[in-house]
Amino acid sequence: METALYLATILVSIVLMLVILLQSKGSGFSGAFGGDPSSIYRTRRGLERTLFQFTIGVAAVYVLLAIVSSFYL
Repeated sequence: METALYLATILVSIVLMLVILLQSKGSGFSGAFGGDPSSIYRTRRGLERTLFQFTIGVAAVYVLLAIVSSFYL
């Protein structure tokens, strides 16, 4: 069970990193490091919105896995 939990945590963390990198790909380096404050207030549409919501879902799964693994071990 521990091995499956560790493997799931690693896979979810890799997916989370890839999704975050996909989001900041079109905004340049300043947006990737938080230098573009106008990107916070714009409306997301289409694929960008779906990717944003998917990122939130993957982050929630990662937090849940981290909590479960801390109680399990």
